[in-house]
Amino acid sequence: MSTGTRSGAQAPGPHAADTHDLIRVHGARENNLKDVSIEIPKRRLTVFTGVSGSGKSSLVFDTVAAESQRLINETYSAFVQGFMPSVARPDVDVLDGLTTAIIVDQQRLGADPRSTVGTATDTNAMLRILFSRLGRPHIGSAKAFSFNVASISGAGAVTVERGGRTVKERRSFTVTGGMCPRCEGRGSVSDIDLTQLYDDTRSLAEGAITVPGYTGDGWMTRVFSGSGFLDPDKPIRDYSERELRDFLHREPTKVKIGGINVSYEGLIPKVQKSILSKDREAMQPHIRAFVDRAVTFASCPDCGGTRLTEAARSSKIGGISIADACRMQISDLAEWVRGLEEPSVAPLLAALRQTLDSFVEIGLGYLSLERPAGTLSGGEAQRVKMIRHLGSSLTDVTYVFDEPSTGLHPHDIQRMNGLLRQLRDKGNTVLVVEHKPEVIAIADHVVDLGPGAGSAGGTICYEGSLAGLRSAGTVTGRHLDDRAEVKKAVRTPTGKLAVRGASAHNLRDVDVDVPLGVLVVVTGVAGSGKSSLVHGSIPAGEGVVSVDQSQIRGSRRSNPATYTGLLEPIRKAFAKANGVKPALFSANSEGACPTCNGAGVVYTDLAMMAGVATTCEDCEGRRFDASVLEYRFGGKDISEVLAMPVTEAEAFFATGEARTPAAHRILSRLVDVGLGYVSLGQPLTTLSGGERQRLKLATHMGDKGGVYVLDEPTTGLHLADVEQLLALLDRLVDSGKSVIVVEHHQAVMAHADWIIDLGPGAGHDGGRIVFEGTPADLVAARSTLTAQHLAEYVGA
Repeated sequence: MSTGTRSGAQAPGPHAADTHDLIRVHGARENNLKDVSIEIPKRRLTVFTGVSGSGKSSLVFDTVAAESQRLINETYSAFVQGFMPSVARPDVDVLDGLTTAIIVDQQRLGADPRSTVGTATDTNAMLRILFSRLGRPHIGSAKAFSFNVASISGAGAVTVERGGRTVKERRSFTVTGGMCPRCEGRGSVSDIDLTQLYDDTRSLAEGAITVPGYTGDGWMTRVFSGSGFLDPDKPIRDYSERELRDFLHREPTKVKIGGINVSYEGLIPKVQKSILSKDREAMQPHIRAFVDRAVTFASCPDCGGTRLTEAARSSKIGGISIADACRMQISDLAEWVRGLEEPSVAPLLAALRQTLDSFVEIGLGYLSLERPAGTLSGGEAQRVKMIRHLGSSLTDVTYVFDEPSTGLHPHDIQRMNGLLRQLRDKGNTVLVVEHKPEVIAIADHVVDLGPGAGSAGGTICYEGSLAGLRSAGTVTGRHLDDRAEVKKAVRTPTGKLAVRGASAHNLRDVDVDVPLGVLVVVTGVAGSGKSSLVHGSIPAGEGVVSVDQSQIRGSRRSNPATYTGLLEPIRKAFAKANGVKPALFSANSEGACPTCNGAGVVYTDLAMMAGVATTCEDCEGRRFDASVLEYRFGGKDISEVLAMPVTEAEAFFATGEARTPAAHRILSRLVDVGLGYVSLGQPLTTLSGGERQRLKLATHMGDKGGVYVLDEPTTGLHLADVEQLLALLDRLVDSGKSVIVVEHHQAVMAHADWIIDLGPGAGHDGGRIVFEGTPADLVAARSTLTAQHLAEYVGA
């Protein structure tokens, strides 16, 4: 009997499992989102656009990706969840069709001094195993090649229960590590300038110690004064040899001060532990300035900066030690590893080759494994995180990217686009937050948020195809095809900054004259030596204001008012008008609401569950004690002032009884950089990357300096905001400043008075000046990669 189907039968419909091809979001209200509802196609490349602060990150990262990660965490046992970061459920009504989300953001990699590109990507771990198996002479296990493991040994008696009897046995152990004992695996040693630690003409009581945090009446100074080892009223230059030794070098000793047992320690070891053991990039600006003044860092003479013991450096494979391998450019290291043929470690070599080839494929072949992770730019850090996903066999995963074009030359963006397509074509959903037209152009689906920023944003203005966006009339659609023209008339320099023999990192004895009094753009492919030239050769001393890409550090208590120093003149104005102390008008000091300690919310820790934050019932989220809110200035209390947007506050402090010139100056700078919509008291943790970059720029605009050095100021800026940035740069130059910009954005290049192009390639293929002159000359010559892309951009 035939088992075939009847000819007249209908074809079966789609399988139920194939109907889940959308990520559905309904009623999203995270941060500034206003009941956003949207359906995102799966297994497609969706780009989210909109002005900085319009809600892109709130929708993609804080809603879709956050909920996906929270649901995955919930699949683990309560015991395991206790060790994981707890994530609260986003403020959204419905989230449907989610898949596993992998977030590849621009958060800097660990800034620990011992964190390198090799350790952050596990490449070092594979190299250590390789050398422990094939290295000659054989010196030990993989630990013997690790600069994070110290060599230790010990012996002693142990008591064990055996057969109902207590037996004492002698045991000994030895761990052979690779850490250089002199620099403790840091690669550099520090020498301290004592004149920067204290003023020897003063006594402790007169505030002799000049280290940040050691104020005359502070606890740190009280420990020295009350220790009994020193006379607090004697100038330090009159100390005996013993007193000076106790003051500077004494080992930790228990003392009693004011009835409290404390540990007394010499000033030098105390400063080394509390300040110098931290990474310089992670320090607050005033601490970093002190370290730069007081400490000179030199390469460790014992290990030559390799961080490794002599034994680890002596073991070699084919004449190459692990230190040599880590120092190589990764593209060269990949070639060396490809030449190794050893069947006993074949799986390890295959994994190592794949990882190193991924570095090259993603455009990071110019790095070396010994490069400290804290020195990578945001864009480089994001691409390093991509490496572990490139060769993955996983499919149906949601990859979430935060401006992957950051820090990339137009030439490199084409390669990045290829990688994004590659991830999509494997059957993954790719969500990209992006401003660059070159990346928006490859989208299968575009979601445009806006129409404005902050409270003026948070709605979907357009979703659909790229062609539809162009005709949609949104801010992004109108500016998508904007092209700046090459400046026809350039300014005349007022002087020059001569750089001679620059050889930092990959620079090859570069000689260049940087014109002053004009807008100079330093450009070139990623890794060509731009930052090495600008930050390494232009002294960051008096008169030079450097605005780099280091992150703004701050808790939820930090806000634009505290970060810019704006709160200081406001507090003083309130205090003077009401005849009270300025400290009352700080939510982090005496004026704080006692119930929530000035946080505005009360946090309840629920162990492995997400903590709950409820608005404080006493202050109703205003953060101040009720008695403080009775004091008014210009008709408003301090909480009402902090709730103002910057533009409203600028008008408030400009005239009338609330006129405060010091506050108005800072607010004017915030308006200049396009942050007029941000409220003064908005927590820094809620600002987008572009907003933080501009906040930092506004803060530094108040510094007294004749030369401004800006590192990719267009990072995080929408196409419409770039025009405002160019106008700001023009105002700085027209006011007599010299502006030097490291930048890839063609609009900034076209607007420059002078361009310095480095290359021709990255790493050891770069480090040379390949062009210097006006943008018009660069376009006419078309002699470099930058010239070709700029000519294409301006339609020449």
